[in-house]
Amino acid sequence: VLVLQAAWAVAGGQVRYSVPEEAKAGTVVGRLAQDLGLEAGEAEARRLRLVAQGRRASVEVSGASGALLVSSRLDREELCGKSAPCALRLEVLVERPLRVFHVELEVTDINDNAPIFSVDEEALSIAESSLPGSRFPLEGASDADIGANAQLSYTLSPTEYFSLDHQGSNDQSASLGLILTKGLDRETIPIHRLVLTATDGGRPSLTGTMELVISVLDANDNPPQFNQSVYKVKVLEGSELGALLVTLSATDPDDGINSDITYLFSRHASTKVKEMFTIGETKGEIRLQGKLDYEEMDSYEIPVEARDKGSPPLSGHCKLLVEVLDVNDNAPEVWVTSLSVPVPEDASVGTVVALLSVSDRDSGANGRVRCWVWPASPFGLEATFAGSYSLVLREALDRERVSEYEVEVRAEDGGAPALRASRGVRVPVSDVNDNAPAFAQAVYTVLARENNAAGAELARLWARDPDEAGNGRVSYSVWEGGVGGGWRAASSYVSFEVRAVDAGEPPLCGNATVQLFVLDENDNAPALLPPAGSGPEAGGVAAEAASSSVSGSGTLWAWAAWGAPAGQVVAKIRAVDADSGYNAWLRYELWEPRGKGPFRVGLYSGEVSTARALEEADGPRQRLVIVVRDHGEPARSATATLSVSLVEAAEAALAAAAGSSSSLSRSAAGAELGSGAASAATNVWLVVAICAVSSLFLLAVVLYGASRWAPRAAVLSGPGPTTLVCASEVGSWSYSQRHSRSLCVADGPGKSDLMVFSPNFPPPPPGPA
Repeated sequence: VLVLQAAWAVAGGQVRYSVPEEAKAGTVVGRLAQDLGLEAGEAEARRLRLVAQGRRASVEVSGASGALLVSSRLDREELCGKSAPCALRLEVLVERPLRVFHVELEVTDINDNAPIFSVDEEALSIAESSLPGSRFPLEGASDADIGANAQLSYTLSPTEYFSLDHQGSNDQSASLGLILTKGLDRETIPIHRLVLTATDGGRPSLTGTMELVISVLDANDNPPQFNQSVYKVKVLEGSELGALLVTLSATDPDDGINSDITYLFSRHASTKVKEMFTIGETKGEIRLQGKLDYEEMDSYEIPVEARDKGSPPLSGHCKLLVEVLDVNDNAPEVWVTSLSVPVPEDASVGTVVALLSVSDRDSGANGRVRCWVWPASPFGLEATFAGSYSLVLREALDRERVSEYEVEVRAEDGGAPALRASRGVRVPVSDVNDNAPAFAQAVYTVLARENNAAGAELARLWARDPDEAGNGRVSYSVWEGGVGGGWRAASSYVSFEVRAVDAGEPPLCGNATVQLFVLDENDNAPALLPPAGSGPEAGGVAAEAASSSVSGSGTLWAWAAWGAPAGQVVAKIRAVDADSGYNAWLRYELWEPRGKGPFRVGLYSGEVSTARALEEADGPRQRLVIVVRDHGEPARSATATLSVSLVEAAEAALAAAAGSSSSLSRSAAGAELGSGAASAATNVWLVVAICAVSSLFLLAVVLYGASRWAPRAAVLSGPGPTTLVCASEVGSWSYSQRHSRSLCVADGPGKSDLMVFSPNFPPPPPGPA
């Protein structure tokens, strides 16, 4: 049964757990969700998860329970080597809101590695002349564990000639040697075979063995001796190749060839050491031949051997410890571990946009990193843990002003000179519906001709909404509750509002006022009107009219007296045009007879008057054809026929009087025919009618006689002023006051005819207040 230890540390919001290496997959390391203060079931809802790091963590978070579990084999030696303690720094994220927690997982060592010697058998050559107490260095065993599990003790198989000398406890400084306790005799025992056993301090302890094969040599009985057993040197990483590190010195008291010394790396030297360094065989100079990298290896242990040229040769040994000093040769590194984009433009200040991890492989001041954001706004950095930062929002966003930010996170270490690095982060801003549609103008003036077909385009309005997608998609509608009170039928001016509404949530709207002016088309021909009345007119003129139509059919009757002076009004043609403005301004032209006839027509008044004094040579009757034409384009017209009878003055007066009673006579005659000739009442009415006619005839004769001796009444006639008014907003005639004529006969009151064409155009709307 594995014993698990978990601890919760409140300082800095960091959780610490410990787990022994080699724990089985599925082993619960700790109740992470509970330790982080999350409620039951909240771990899965808020997506509690680990952030991937540079090396495999071998642990995972259970989505259901929120527990931290072992997911794969944990090997402390693989993860941390000889480093102690072996702590894995993990980042845990939860969402809604986004938070980061830092978890430190310590992998504790168990005694799972036995001591190992580099070789299974080591051969030693010892001269038989060696004195008791002589020491022969041995390479100790190594144990991948740490602490007490790596504390090694050595034992040697029983022998009376040798014993072990083990000094120190540090792997680099520990020294293991074989001590000669009794003089050797090659002739008695030429080879000694011993078993060296290494035992670690674990519970239970583990052991490793190596066989020592000791050959006893004859003669050359003094090995070379170094003046130091351990040499130490410091060198900067990145030093030039060929640089001299140290010169070793060894002496041999023998004489002759037995004292000639050759320096070389011990056969226990690693391949890496032989690749990085060289040694001079004769002078013992150790030089650099590879590039030193502090971040790759910060120290080297070099076993060196000094060998004489005796037969057999003897060797002396020492150890060179090379410490590599760090220089600022690594720039900081910046990683984006989490990015939450796009960011809504209404995101609150302090919103976390991204999580970043910053590191520098150098150490000391060279590895201390300072970070900042460029440009400085609207984002900033907040340190959350050593080497971890949050990119947060410092100012409010506006997508319509800036829709995307290119943020650069810059890092600078504390070396001299300082090294820098940067990482670009693209942060798009998502849209919210914060802009209402806006028209280019508050008021639009539109001119449109009448008679447009249904669905015809009058104008185009466009509202701009700077939002995007549905928030910027605008629909239009006519709002009848706007200025002007909605639509008015048959009106030349309409004012209404157009509303633009976007598709956002909630929708926003904008309004614009449209002032529509309807321009008149000349689509109506002049229409003739019946005479104003059948009573007597000036000069004893009477007119009898038939109704007129658009085609101008119908005949008008009038009487004129011979000898009537020029300018006397005989009749008046009346017409009206349903159009307005210039299209309703009528003019009258005498179409027949052409040439210099006895009558003329007023161009704008329609009054038919004598062009000269009437004579008997003009005949008893004149037929006039008068064309009434408007000023439209193209012009439309109507035709009136006027028949003028020329009679004596008395007859003209009598005809006028008879004309007033003709309707009564015709109605009585009709009644007589309808009642039957045999009726007695018919004769009575006939006598009454004859008497009435006779009375009227006598009255006419008296009036005629009186008119012959009475002075002729003055006739005042003349055209009135013409006024034309144009509306500049529309560009066409709005109305015209044609002609005004005052006609007086005897002492009767004057009559004034004023023709006004309906403007059909309202006054312009009031301007904005």
